[in-house]
Amino acid sequence: MAANTDSAFVNRGIDQQQWPQILADSRELADALPDLLVEARQVANSVVVGWHGRRRAGPGESFWQFRPFIAGEPMKRIDWRRSARDDHLYVREREWEAAHTVWLWADLSPSMAFRSRLSPVSKRDRALVLLLGLAELLAETGERIGLPGIRRPTSDRHAAERIATALTHISHPVSLPETIDIRRFSEVVLIGDLLDPIDKVSEWIRNVAATGARGHLVMVLDPIEETFPFTGRTEFRDPESGTRLTTGRAEDWKREYQERLEAHRAAISELARRAGWTFTIHHTDRPASEPLLALHSSLSGNLETLRAGRPG
Repeated sequence: MAANTDSAFVNRGIDQQQWPQILADSRELADALPDLLVEARQVANSVVVGWHGRRRAGPGESFWQFRPFIAGEPMKRIDWRRSARDDHLYVREREWEAAHTVWLWADLSPSMAFRSRLSPVSKRDRALVLLLGLAELLAETGERIGLPGIRRPTSDRHAAERIATALTHISHPVSLPETIDIRRFSEVVLIGDLLDPIDKVSEWIRNVAATGARGHLVMVLDPIEETFPFTGRTEFRDPESGTRLTTGRAEDWKREYQERLEAHRAAISELARRAGWTFTIHHTDRPASEPLLALHSSLSGNLETLRAGRPG
């Protein structure tokens, strides 16, 4: 599927010393994606059960329904074949097919590979399931889906599979995607642990908001990152830099750690609120269907509003 990955969108400028680890990470991701794609489709199917979609009358090519002819409408709108079946006149309505752009991004940086004994999956795998599941749902309603800096937005029934393929071409995963291609009237979904310095997250949100796009943030955390159940001599390692820190009594750090995490989370929530965005916290020991349903609901409402105010 490399043809679907625009060469102008591929990250470049990687230090040659990084290639062994990059290749190893790429192989690990490529090996995991088929299973994650299957899981994403299962989760998407569970969310879509009972969901009636956003079908409505309007310009398009797909037949939707017949309805009675209303006096004053142009005669050319009458479907004479259907009307010939009885004594009433009918109009053939088509489904409104005004697609909009949704940019999706999952943080695949090293910190997302974390998984504790309290969770069945890593943060990375859960983020990918949410991204691919959302792509599956959006593809069903004909939206244009893209990956910032990686894949141009397209409307495709097989969008989840195409995106999974495009993800294997990411040479250097980053937590926050490029914003240069994001435009007004689009939606941006960012799924990650959002543990970058708050100034960096704030700048990214401002850049996206300045384009006129709307955002949806999903903070994915392992439950152990909330509870901090460590005691005694414990060594902590930063997966991004490799820095190691050892403490003799880890329990003495618990309160301050939790206060800092709560302050960080509150700051992101406030940034999202000011921008008019949604913010969801998801723990990897909870079902993936929960944040996926919330995202789908938020996106459906926003895209309906766009359709009402800006057709096409």
